[in-house]
Amino acid sequence: MAARRKPMSEINVVPYIDVMLVLLVIFMATAPLLTQGVQVDLPKAPSEPIKEAQDDPLVISMRADGAIFLNLGMSKAEDEGTRVTVYSLEEQAAKVLRARPDVPVYVKADHSLDYGKVVGVMTVLQKAGAESVGLITDPPDLGEAR
Repeated sequence: MAARRKPMSEINVVPYIDVMLVLLVIFMATAPLLTQGVQVDLPKAPSEPIKEAQDDPLVISMRADGAIFLNLGMSKAEDEGTRVTVYSLEEQAAKVLRARPDVPVYVKADHSLDYGKVVGVMTVLQKAGAESVGLITDPPDLGEAR
């Protein structure tokens, strides 16, 4: 008479742990590659980083084609923000500034964009109630002549 085997009632979880570790490594490697907002080619300027890192700044991004995006905060890094026109920007920025008057305001504009358009957006932000507006730039390459 052959010996009967007892049914196995355990699940082997080792393959699942292996898969989870591989996924963890993939997410850890790709997370720093995510950037906030709209893809713009920022001008290069020697500048110091902002000392007081506040959460959720108001960032106005301007692409080379003139499109304007309003993004509140760094919590949604993959979100490019809300596309606005220069006419609706004042109203939307004023809402944010009324709710949080101490919010830092930054403009991130493509380096090929006309200077007048950037100044126009900064004027609209000033009318909306922004006390100061910062410009976001990339640090210059060390090999470039200044």
